[in-house]
Amino acid sequence: MRSTMEHAQEHEACLEQTQRYCVDRPIYNQELLRGQLHRRERTPQTLRQKIAHSCRCSSKKAKSHLYSFLPILKWLPRYPLKAYLLGDIISGISTGVMQLPQGLAYALLAAVPPVFGLYSSFYPVFLYTFFGTSKHISIGTFAVISMMVGGVAVRQVPDEIIYVGYNSTNVTDSLEYYDARDTKRVQVAVTLAFLSGIIQLCLGFLRFGFVAIYLTEPLVRGFTTAAAVHVFTSQLKYLLGIKTNRYSGPLSVVYSIAAVLSKITTTNIAALIVGLTCIVLLLIGKEINLRFKKKLPVPIPMEIIVVIIGTGVSAGMNLSESYRVDVVGNIPQGLRAPAVPEIQLIPAIFVDAIAIAIVGFSMAVSMAKIFALKHGYTIDGNQELIALGICNSVGSFFQSFSITCSMSRSLVQESTGGKTQIAGALSSIMVLLVIVAIGYLFEPLPQTVLAAIVMVNLKGMFKQFGDVMHLWRTSKIELAIWVVAFVASLFLGLDYGLLTAVAFAMITVIYRTQSPQYRILGRIPDTDIYCDVEEYEEIKEYPGIKIFQANASLYFANSESYTSALKKKTGVDPCAILAARRKAQKRHAREIKAANEQRKKAVLKLVNSSTNDMEASAKHEIANDELPVNGKFASVDANVSPDEHEHFVEPKTNIHSLILDFTPVNFVDSVGAKTLKSIIKEYSEVGVCVCIASCSGPVMNELTRLNFFDNTVTRELLFHSIHDAVLACQVKDRAASQTDFDL
Repeated sequence: MRSTMEHAQEHEACLEQTQRYCVDRPIYNQELLRGQLHRRERTPQTLRQKIAHSCRCSSKKAKSHLYSFLPILKWLPRYPLKAYLLGDIISGISTGVMQLPQGLAYALLAAVPPVFGLYSSFYPVFLYTFFGTSKHISIGTFAVISMMVGGVAVRQVPDEIIYVGYNSTNVTDSLEYYDARDTKRVQVAVTLAFLSGIIQLCLGFLRFGFVAIYLTEPLVRGFTTAAAVHVFTSQLKYLLGIKTNRYSGPLSVVYSIAAVLSKITTTNIAALIVGLTCIVLLLIGKEINLRFKKKLPVPIPMEIIVVIIGTGVSAGMNLSESYRVDVVGNIPQGLRAPAVPEIQLIPAIFVDAIAIAIVGFSMAVSMAKIFALKHGYTIDGNQELIALGICNSVGSFFQSFSITCSMSRSLVQESTGGKTQIAGALSSIMVLLVIVAIGYLFEPLPQTVLAAIVMVNLKGMFKQFGDVMHLWRTSKIELAIWVVAFVASLFLGLDYGLLTAVAFAMITVIYRTQSPQYRILGRIPDTDIYCDVEEYEEIKEYPGIKIFQANASLYFANSESYTSALKKKTGVDPCAILAARRKAQKRHAREIKAANEQRKKAVLKLVNSSTNDMEASAKHEIANDELPVNGKFASVDANVSPDEHEHFVEPKTNIHSLILDFTPVNFVDSVGAKTLKSIIKEYSEVGVCVCIASCSGPVMNELTRLNFFDNTVTRELLFHSIHDAVLACQVKDRAASQTDFDL
């Protein structure tokens, strides 16, 4: 083992190599700084001038706005064909191969016919190429958003609805009924896409891209995990080939599982075998892609392979007729004519549209930020809102439902060499070819194959259950957010669950600011650095000086706890000291009174026992020297000076200065300012000087607006740093001690 001497020598060598700085300057408080610095003169603009400036247009400003609204005009002319084109082509084909089966599968989640999933995989993806700022995310159908859309569609058009003109006894078996029901649900999904797109557009133009910050990562992960459970349970009936109603709203997942279990005996064995086989093949393919990621030029497109195999087997064995396996059915060839969404549905789905708009944007922008950070470029959150809004609102006229970024496809698009939005455009063209030319070939595709694709793609979301152990070790509050988001979304439904989770997340923010950590700071020897005295052994406190810090702003919610913690941490309670003073004064007054009474009794006793000859002279002496004047003995009061009296009754504190470190304080409201002023006044009454250190400029301006400064509370109490405040307190204490010594 190495000796202590060697460690000491290494420590001294490190100190010698450490760079040092030495600054000789006055002790600055805010009053002194204001006197030495000259504030820049700024002419405030009137509202009319601000409006005129914002409406002023120039060629440079118009060009900037145009490039911001259409980012393709900026990057396409600079597109390096030789360097990027091959990677974008390979990436576009790989992503398009995934886009096709996922579009068909996620349409089932949205409670609309599969062909509408293809429409949603073409129009929005193509539009994003022109308006999006992320080079790597894959826009299109996504399980969580599709599930939310399906929940609204089923709520507005439930399976039990009886249309006029249909007999209630055979409505369930009527193909015309299913066509009418699907048509109504498509109208709901399309209108929902239109409304969510309009909301995203409005938020984007109003520069409200920051709303995504309220969907913190634990909240989103808990929410998407619950959505994965919803999606999985909704696909069980397709995997098993049984007929059940689809549920939405609170406890829908419980009702869905109960419905599946109640009809488990009617399982279609052929559909189950096909579905399980597809699940096994997809899992094997994903494992191969993961293990041999660096060796494979492109990932094996197992999803399209499974779709092709499933379609071929279904067509060859005639599974639909021979084994009554549900298939995709009619896929119209070609594109539909644009149509206006059903505007009258807007009041019934407005809240759902807000939830879908915010969730869709948060997922897209979070993935976009990850890729932007990895590849060294920036994205514009507000422009992403505008791009998604255009994709949803314009796409709704062509019968597409709400879309967002797909995590699995985005990873494929980035890992296969995609460099720009051209890859996304190529993937949408592949989907267009299927819609226009070969879509009818997928009509025999069993729905259980699509269910298998959906379930396997949930694997990554189910891995998020591992967040529980990680958050348990790192942050209990974030764990609570994750659990509340998961439980609320699971049992209340995705819409109410999201609102509940956001509300709870905001409550945790209030809780953190209302219950911050309070610390007493001390100095690292021979430095001007101050740290928590309870954390490091080397930290030393200055005699007679307490430095108090709270890692939160001072406002109405925590002002009372701030005051309580200040008294507890410093050990100085002005109210208790003043109460003790008053109590001691009363006790001392009672003692003086009792002493006077005893003296009076003694004198009277002496008078009564004296002889008649001595009585006259004794009374004369007592009357002159010892009898009380106005109820008090003159000799007692004459011997006790006011200073001695105060010293006798006053509970003394060994603290002469208190420094409040405002480094973590971001704002102070009117309640906080009154609390701060009350603290300064109360502590001054017990001889403790209160100073404020490291107060930022915005907080200083807020205190000025709140009329915090007056004759008693001046800017001389505010110091630029903790060390300035400490030195000033020491100088003041030495001056006071010298004055007392002179007196």
